[in-house]
Amino acid sequence: MLARLTQGPASVGELAAPFDMSFAAVSKHLRVLENAGLVSRGRDAQYRPATLDARPLAAASAWISNYRRFWADSFDALGDYLTTLANPPTTTTTAQPTAAAAVEPTDTQRPSADDKEHPDDRHHT
Repeated sequence: MLARLTQGPASVGELAAPFDMSFAAVSKHLRVLENAGLVSRGRDAQYRPATLDARPLAAASAWISNYRRFWADSFDALGDYLTTLANPPTTTTTAQPTAAAAVEPTDTQRPSADDKEHPDDRHHT
């Protein structure tokens, strides 16, 4: 309805034409828009055209534009993250460990001579 009113004043019938709505339903919508300060209703005998008052929309647009930078930055960060997920970094190591290498303990896992229990230690308490 607001888009139609940008073209100029319109009657309830003209506003209802593109929609599958009764005139009563359109009138209710117009009342809500009037209460929001977006539409004013004139009177010319039986003809009560609705006219758009876009000033409240300008204030809303200014308020919303304050968040434009925030949302742009947020969407850029999300895009970067999704790109990273879709294209994970490749590793430079080409050799895969063998099954034997996976089972063999590394030097840090092997017991040292100091870690081994001395047979005489078992008898001392």
